[in-house]
Amino acid sequence: MAIVKWATAKYEGFGKDGKGQVTMESGALQDHPYGFNTRFEDKSGTNPEEQIAVAQASCFTMALSMGLAELGFNKGTLETKAAITLVKDDDGFSITKSEITLDALVLGMGAEEFEKAAVEAKLNCPISKLLNCDITLDITSFNNN
Repeated sequence: MAIVKWATAKYEGFGKDGKGQVTMESGALQDHPYGFNTRFEDKSGTNPEEQIAVAQASCFTMALSMGLAELGFNKGTLETKAAITLVKDDDGFSITKSEITLDALVLGMGAEEFEKAAVEAKLNCPISKLLNCDITLDITSFNNN
């Protein structure tokens, strides 16, 4: 089984003066602005790193949720932040890191078992597999009651 999802990007003009729009199949973004000013300056709109961050955060959280359900846990909350690091290098720019920060409440689960499940989700979510960078996981809070 293969699932194919799509998004489009359109860019008018070139360089720092160019302006773009991104659209997602789901309609979550529809002709949403992006460009140099939304990536490297503080202008309203999105950028590729932010889009990767939301993909990483949502994919990891869903993978962990599914893993917890398979272990028999069905009550709680997961809140994930993914921070994508873009750095200038000799070849232009590279994404070097995805930092996942997790706050979790899982009723009745032990901390050691939870950490194991979280690490497995980090390693096995499809977006983690896609990224060729250092992916860290910081469980900032865990509560089991």
